[in-house]
Amino acid sequence: MIGLFSRPESRLLYAENVLTRSGRETSLNGREKILPMDATTLAEAGAKARLNRANAKGDRHNIQSVDRALYLLETIAEAGGEATLTELATRTGLNISTCHHLLATLIQRGFATKVPGRRLYALGARILCLGHTCLQVDLPRRAQRYLEAINRATGETVHLAALHGDAVITLAVRESLHAVRVDTGKIGKLEAPHATSIGKAILAWLPEDEMRRILAHGMKRFTNNTITEFPALIESLRVVRRNGYAIDREEFLPGVICVGAAIRDQAGTVIGAISASTPTMRASEEHVASMRDEIIAATRALSAEFGGPGSQSSTHRAVAN
Repeated sequence: MIGLFSRPESRLLYAENVLTRSGRETSLNGREKILPMDATTLAEAGAKARLNRANAKGDRHNIQSVDRALYLLETIAEAGGEATLTELATRTGLNISTCHHLLATLIQRGFATKVPGRRLYALGARILCLGHTCLQVDLPRRAQRYLEAINRATGETVHLAALHGDAVITLAVRESLHAVRVDTGKIGKLEAPHATSIGKAILAWLPEDEMRRILAHGMKRFTNNTITEFPALIESLRVVRRNGYAIDREEFLPGVICVGAAIRDQAGTVIGAISASTPTMRASEEHVASMRDEIIAATRALSAEFGGPGSQSSTHRAVAN
């Protein structure tokens, strides 16, 4: 029989006979090498991500356990924020035991959590913390054009601040265009969040226990207008939330009025604030109202860039003297 075929055809026939004789497992392996499956036909959940991960396997720098753990977090997110162990194993193509061990480590580190009373795994608070930090790192870059626009429109000193740990930090300053200007401090830790508009704009959107932690060293008096009692501050912050902006009427520095508003992300969490400061000699009702409107417009736009809600009221009360 072999003599009836040319030499190449004989080799092909021999290979087919070997596949047939080697049993089902060898046959499947051989076919995978000769006819690789078209991965684009995979339509189930997670298929696209599996393809990307498969392509990454050839990378000698790829750490498989890290890749799998991150893939689990992505899969939980894609599932709507929570999923069962079985669902995660199905979506990722990992076996249940591997998923369980990886999830246990992620839970220990705070990147995942078990939903109480239900057999579900959810994303952990640590992810929110890292995401919040990432937003703050990007904040000065995104805020730059807004700070400059407020500075041009009002001519006043403009500040950008954010919460880092238990401290409110000034991240950027645009100095006043006027000869007579306000010196409200430079970049760095804000010493009086309870007495400044930018500090109150941030505090207003924090849980009460976090406010107390930030103000753990006391509420120092700077002027006769400084709020130094926590209950009074809480009441003033309710007004800040209702109005959508904070105002400092000579609470930190005599002769200085400031207006500030918060920047919030998609979860409604405050990630920073912007304020403008003017000396009382220029603080007419019209000028302060103009500062307020510029600040609110800028913080709304920045919040929208970070996916934040329309947290400020669309109608703003006139600033009373």
